Amino acid sequence: MALGMDSLKERVRSQMPEKRWAHTLGVMESSVELAGRFGGDPVKAELAALLHDYCKYWPVDKQKDALLRHNAAGDLLGHDKALWHGPAAAAVIPGELGITDPEVLDAVRWHTSGREGMTLLDKIVCLADYIEPGRDFPGVHRIRKLAEHSLENALVAGFDSTISFLLEKGSAIYPLTVLSRNALLEELKSNQANREDTL
Repeated sequence: MALGMDSLKERVRSQMPEKRWAHTLGVMESSVELAGRFGGDPVKAELAALLHDYCKYWPVDKQKDALLRHNAAGDLLGHDKALWHGPAAAAVIPGELGITDPEVLDAVRWHTSGREGMTLLDKIVCLADYIEPGRDFPGVHRIRKLAEHSLENALVAGFDSTISFLLEKGSAIYPLTVLSRNALLEELKSNQANREDTL
């Protein structure tokens, strides 16, 4: 049985340092705001945002074990360990916290990498993770500005920021992040074409 919101908050808070809990609260606030702006479900947005970093501070061996135990590793183990916590959380949350809504779990799973064909909830939580009030990185103000009008444009800018950061560090880029960015560009192009057709 799923826990109530207050109990869930306590369980999630116990998994992370205070600074990350402050970030989680910021992502919850931004997710609800984005849901209101773009026609998403604010209850699901808040819940997915609460859960998104549930496994972030687990030891990587524990994250790896969760992924393997639930057949959720996919190609992740060959990539940056920073990508593991979302899929690990989506794998363990049903058993540990009783949340089984597939839409919420998907938003948790894909909040770091994105995916092709992102749902509205996926987009909301992924973008909220970039723009919550505590975030401060080069370009974040521009992403927030774009988020006033378009989830997709703001997310492309977010992925561009991540990819640029990884390129500067000489780090590998997870292929799904590039595919996610490209899929959003296609979606924007298609939406633009549809608008022009109706004019």
